[in-house]
Amino acid sequence: MLRLCDVWRRLSEWREGAVATGRYVALLRGINVSGKNMLPMKELAAMFVAAGCSRVETYIQSGNVVFSAGAGVVKGLDARISKMIGEGFGWKVPVVIRSAAQMGVVVRENPFLKAGSAVELMHVYFLAEAPGVEMVVGLDAGRSPGDRFEVVGGEIYLELGNGMGKSKLTNAYFDSKLKTVSTARNWRTVLKLVEMSGG
Repeated sequence: MLRLCDVWRRLSEWREGAVATGRYVALLRGINVSGKNMLPMKELAAMFVAAGCSRVETYIQSGNVVFSAGAGVVKGLDARISKMIGEGFGWKVPVVIRSAAQMGVVVRENPFLKAGSAVELMHVYFLAEAPGVEMVVGLDAGRSPGDRFEVVGGEIYLELGNGMGKSKLTNAYFDSKLKTVSTARNWRTVLKLVEMSGG
């Protein structure tokens, strides 16, 4: 169990990693899943260009966008892209943005990677807002036997022995308890996005 001082330290480190580097990763939740909320990547990339971003690249179909932008463009970009999708396609899609520096921190801070866990078991929930300490300590570590998680700053690291499909450590659970919005990526996708962004 994390001590309160450890939670505060990691939260501070995460916020320090938010300094603009010019290269960013946008993570969209719930698109192109099981035939629902279909959004072509070319059209998604065009939205980022229209919003003022450059060097826009997408990775696979699940809503991963790597781009370059100044701090003025990045500020509020998540809401602008979400609004564009709503106006163009008719559904609300949460967008979570990380700088290349933050993505590098995500890799370095993975406690399950340090412990030697299998790559296929590791996932990360990226949170729209870093949670308060009181919310983190209120999470149920035994909610999904066979699965483990650890909150570090604005991410939740998971080792899912049951697999993502059977785990009780869901978006809905964490969103409700931490009063934010999360989107999940497996570890291989995280590494690829770090490579693409130069984090």
